Amino acid sequence: MKRKIVTGSVLTLFIAVFLYFSFDHITPNEIENAPDWMPLEEALTQASLNNSDKLILIDIYETGCRFCRQMEREVYPSETIRTLIDRDFYPVKINGNSEAVIEFLGEPMMEKEFSSKMGVTAFPFTVIMDSSGNVVDRRRGFMGTMDMSRFLNGALEIR
Repeated sequence: MKRKIVTGSVLTLFIAVFLYFSFDHITPNEIENAPDWMPLEEALTQASLNNSDKLILIDIYETGCRFCRQMEREVYPSETIRTLIDRDFYPVKINGNSEAVIEFLGEPMMEKEFSSKMGVTAFPFTVIMDSSGNVVDRRRGFMGTMDMSRFLNGALEIR
């Protein structure tokens, strides 16, 4: 009987340590020069109140997505992209699998419902909106710095 308890305790401890280090590995660290992400409602409000020409950049991600983390670590903090974002966009991050409630155009919905409404089929997914909440452009998948720069500049030309 004691042998079963000891074996079960050791196994439980092993699994607990494994899970701790696994989740610790996917938890993002503080990223230098990351954009000042804001909630979607705030971005829509600022875009409409300020009568600015700024668009809304929405990064729809998934917590376990390798390419989402790569964009967060390498693409968004790059000087070129940060300059474009700071000058011409209100940046928003949405977890495409989250059940957290957000408000979009006066309608409360979960973040995963919003991502479905945007047509997300894979992560990362990037959406550009105008101040009225109309989609200007969208792109599925990883974009390096050059691709992201072209995408953002293309959206600015469309507007």
